[in-house]
Amino acid sequence: MKKLIVLLGPTGVGKTALSIELAQRYGCPIISSDSRQIYKGIEIGTAAPTQEEQSKVKHYFVGIKELTEDYSAGQYEIDALNLINELFKTHDTLLLTGGSMMYIDAVCNGIDDIPTVSAETRAEAQKIYEEQGLEGITAKLKELDPVWYEKVDLKNHRRVMHAVEVCIFTGKPYSSFLSGKKKERDFEIEKIGLERPREELYDRINRRVDQMIADGLEEEARKVYHLKHLNSLNTVGFKEMFAYFDGEITKERAIELIKQNSRHYAKRQLTWFRRDEEIRWHKL
Repeated sequence: MKKLIVLLGPTGVGKTALSIELAQRYGCPIISSDSRQIYKGIEIGTAAPTQEEQSKVKHYFVGIKELTEDYSAGQYEIDALNLINELFKTHDTLLLTGGSMMYIDAVCNGIDDIPTVSAETRAEAQKIYEEQGLEGITAKLKELDPVWYEKVDLKNHRRVMHAVEVCIFTGKPYSSFLSGKKKERDFEIEKIGLERPREELYDRINRRVDQMIADGLEEEARKVYHLKHLNSLNTVGFKEMFAYFDGEITKERAIELIKQNSRHYAKRQLTWFRRDEEIRWHKL
């Protein structure tokens, strides 16, 4: 049976280097499961594989979308599975790597069919968030869908807003559309999780942020500043830089926050991954 190896782990753990080594060993390309590296023009801030790294092994889903393009985990499931099935015609083993939890779940388990909401509904939810903030939009979710309220990451306002939008548009709880059923795949999936001691991981994250600054993160962020309202740029590294450009914080504070928020993201990733008993953990 064909096999898909899924190499996952928190940001900064060292997935890129090991994925290239494994891909060369198996003679296969790398399929990225990173929801931000898929966009062009933000390579430094997303720690995308460098041109040198991509020259060693063919990478898919890296730098293929414009920042203005909407892209979802549901669409990724369709696109990634089409690619995987095509590549399996010439490869027995494939490698998927990244840290985007929803993208990995989309390929391994499948995404539920969530209704697409209208622009009016999206504007309605946006108005609640703008007028009442995170507290207001989470309170609305608790009112409309107390079940999902208990499960969702309440600090992720995009995810909370999406659930509220679906509730408003359909008149049904968002959680009612979640089947919880795993879709069957006609290939074997082996999940390998990478981990390091917490202090070592946090040190690597801090040093990587320093390297991003040295590589020109500020300049990269300035080039896309006019697009700061886009969902594609609602991510660690750019949000903090935009706050610095807006005069809300100093550059030094922005760098501190990038490090802090990256560490928090790594912690959330590990919490998510720990729920998956199929992952075989490997200490680096």
